[in-house]
Amino acid sequence: MNRDRVIRLVFLTVLYCFCGISFSFAQELKLTPEYYHIKDFKFKSGMVIEDLKIEYATLGTPKKDSQGDVTNAVVFCHGFSGNYAQIAILKGMVGPGKPFDTDKYFFILPTAIGSPGSSCPSVSGLGPKFPKYTVADMISSQYLLVTQHLNIKHLAGVAGASMGGFQTLQWITMYPDFMDWAIPIATSSKTIGRLLGRSAALVDIIKLDPAYQDGYYKEQPKKGMEVYFMGAYLWYFAHDYYTQNWKTKEELLKGLKDVGLGSAKADANDTIWREEALMNYDVAELLPSVKAKTLVIGVNDDELFPPSSFKAIAEAIPGAKVFGYDSILGHLGCAFHLTKASEVITEFLK
Repeated sequence: MNRDRVIRLVFLTVLYCFCGISFSFAQELKLTPEYYHIKDFKFKSGMVIEDLKIEYATLGTPKKDSQGDVTNAVVFCHGFSGNYAQIAILKGMVGPGKPFDTDKYFFILPTAIGSPGSSCPSVSGLGPKFPKYTVADMISSQYLLVTQHLNIKHLAGVAGASMGGFQTLQWITMYPDFMDWAIPIATSSKTIGRLLGRSAALVDIIKLDPAYQDGYYKEQPKKGMEVYFMGAYLWYFAHDYYTQNWKTKEELLKGLKDVGLGSAKADANDTIWREEALMNYDVAELLPSVKAKTLVIGVNDDELFPPSSFKAIAEAIPGAKVFGYDSILGHLGCAFHLTKASEVITEFLK
């Protein structure tokens, strides 16, 4: 990988994977956000929001049976800090005749609770008073979007990578009869061990910045957010990526500083609430009850979700298939190198 591509990839990583900036990607697929408002939405914690906003977009055309019911709907869930447009960065994977075939499927692309666009601490204006939510809350709101707003009674499938994989597994364990198939990508069925410790440490970095003020800040806790981004970056690529592409200590440290500057477009409470939702995530014991035909995909060099993580999912789900591939991009290989799984996905969806 040449130097210019490395710099471009780092730039995209900072802007998209951390900050959720996706306007140009959305334009490529002509995605237009729409909004659904849920009245008196009750969180798993028992707290209620009178008006919960869910952002979403659709891609493709719904096909209906003789009863007028949509038969080809697929929910595609985004990763950490992404939004409805994240599907657009899967180059070569989405479109007519592609593995995620827009001629065949009607894609529903929700922005999860807690991510800007949908209700979250920053967008709602509630700041630290915004309810602490779970991945289950994300999916229960999406279920209402699909069934109540879009009037869809059954999904063809559900898919997503990283945090989108968390959501995919939550979908198929909460509503096991509601879809035919599922493709969780680069993910885990629970947050434990090093993954849990990573999130806990990164959250504390933000909270320990005096400017955070227990979430009641008037300006973003700049230093805490910068260091958070730097720490998160160290988990996103494979181990060898850092030594192969940053030849000197000075280059690596400057690269980390540049990544930290990307925090200027993120919100501290949004980030903490989302990390804590992932820290409390666990559907492992529910996997044997999954009824959807499942293809589990992982990146062998992923520092966040290594083979032991994604293979455990496939072992727990009855009849599940599993496929892993190599990528020096590590976790980000689940987006930028997903074409390595093209044939497997295409064959699975036949």
